[in-house]
Amino acid sequence: MSDFWIYLVILSGSTYLVRALPFALVKNNIENRFIRSFLYYIPFAVLAAMTFPAVIYSTGNIASGIVGLLVGGVFAFKGKSLTLVAVFASLGALITELIIMII
Repeated sequence: MSDFWIYLVILSGSTYLVRALPFALVKNNIENRFIRSFLYYIPFAVLAAMTFPAVIYSTGNIASGIVGLLVGGVFAFKGKSLTLVAVFASLGALITELIIMII
C-alpha cells in the first residue's frame, strides 16, 4: 500500500471523527445561551482569521491591500452586493498599485 493511500485513510478518518463526534456526544438541544452564541459565531471568526491576512498581503504591497480592504469594508457596510464589494475593493487595490508605480 503506497504512502498516499495510508495518508488518505488517516486524513479521512480524522476529518470524519472531528465532524461526527459532536453529533455522537450531544444528544439534546444546547440550552445555554453563551454556548449557543459561541458556536454560532465560531465559523465567522475562523473565516475572518483565515482571510484577513491573505487580503492584506495578496497584492504584494501592504498599502494597496489595506486600501482594497477599506474600500471593500465601506461598500459592505453600506449593504452593497458581494459582487460590487469585490469589484470596488479590487479597483481600489489596483488604483493604489498604479499610483505607487507612478510615484
